[in-house]
Amino acid sequence: MTIRTRFAPSPTGLLHIGGARTALFNYLFSRHHGGQFLLRIEDTDRERSTETATQVILEGLDWLGLTPDEPPVFQSTRAVRHAEVALQMLEQGRAYRCYCTADELKQMREQALAEGRSPRYDGRWRDRDPAEAPPGIKPAIRLKAPREGETVVDDLVQGPVRVANAEMDDLIILRSDGTPTYLHAVVVDDHDMAITHVIRGDDHLTNTFRQVQIYQAMGWDMPRFAHIPLIHGADGAKLSKRHGAVSVLEFREQGFLPEALCNYLLRLGWSHGDEEIVDRAKAIALFDLDGVGRGAARMDYAKLTHVNGVYIRGADDARLTDDVLHRLAHRHDLALGAKAAERIRALIPQLKERAKTLVELADAASFLAHPLPLPFEPKAAALLTPEARIMLRDLAAALDAIGFSVAEIDAALRGFAEANGKKLGQVAQPLRAALTGSTVSPGIDAVLAALGKEEALARIRAASA
Repeated sequence: MTIRTRFAPSPTGLLHIGGARTALFNYLFSRHHGGQFLLRIEDTDRERSTETATQVILEGLDWLGLTPDEPPVFQSTRAVRHAEVALQMLEQGRAYRCYCTADELKQMREQALAEGRSPRYDGRWRDRDPAEAPPGIKPAIRLKAPREGETVVDDLVQGPVRVANAEMDDLIILRSDGTPTYLHAVVVDDHDMAITHVIRGDDHLTNTFRQVQIYQAMGWDMPRFAHIPLIHGADGAKLSKRHGAVSVLEFREQGFLPEALCNYLLRLGWSHGDEEIVDRAKAIALFDLDGVGRGAARMDYAKLTHVNGVYIRGADDARLTDDVLHRLAHRHDLALGAKAAERIRALIPQLKERAKTLVELADAASFLAHPLPLPFEPKAAALLTPEARIMLRDLAAALDAIGFSVAEIDAALRGFAEANGKKLGQVAQPLRAALTGSTVSPGIDAVLAALGKEEALARIRAASA
């Protein structure tokens, strides 16, 4: 049997972080078992589903590297098939036509609530002769659910979960306007897509009991179910905007690498020893559902940021340079020509050692593209005292006389400091301020080399004027 999993989002909003983790777990489980990962867009809610949301979902999955093995299935295109199965159940006596009006159903709910009961359909058309139907009423089709015993789900994460059949009513599978209900459509689609494992959030667990009854009514093989706990904020409350970024593309804009986000999400609710950094290949080799916990996971943005910093330090320099240039492109105060791009490319190996996000990396690199005069942070401006300016003029003359390799620059700076009876830091700090407008940067010799002699001397002379 080929393992086939699916991620089935509704395009009624953004791809949130919980959905991304669900997609990741489905992807890793299928890959671990040599199977296939599929995507179904559940767009049957025509009023709320949007093309924009669909594209955001596809873009988010593509950014995360969670590529389905087959083209996406759009649930809205399968309404005829959903109706066909409902009618088949009707013919087999597994379903029946219900002619209740909206007013009757409302009265039924109100009466149940008044009597302290859960509002459930009372089955009044379950065994009634359709010939008694009132004129002009289009019927819905309801599943003839079992009334005795219980429905059991042997969940791969939650363990055996059961509910008494008496607690569930006869589910509508086809509305009176001929459109399928969500719970019915999902079962038909999963069956037709040959899904073997349904891995989704545990907020779907109550739906599963009803879906199991549809499988049983059709005599279809049932997939295995695995309901994973939701993600909460650090305070234990349901994850929301007040906790920080929620949608996947927000994390991209905030400077997180997709592989870092996937690594973090993998460890959010799944355990395997104490290993913190797990790349995609290793995740596929290790992941299985027995490592998924039953308790809600808590989002820790500080931990995610730490993991992201690890991945940035190990990332390809050319890729980081391209990202930085893209992020700086909207800055009107910068001159992003070929020379600036070359400076950034040269200093990325040092800049990335300090950065925890791509936004931080871009901000740290921005001084390399800033035209004169540089803006100075207050602490940097304070370093440029009259004495420091005199020293910088002398230093400019010394640097003008040498080649501009890192080794030559380092030797010149040390020789200058020694000749002037200063510690290297007493020379480097005013020099850093003059070159960057800041008090923080990579090694000053690397900064000088990245700027190049002409630009470096121009900055020093402008600051010492």
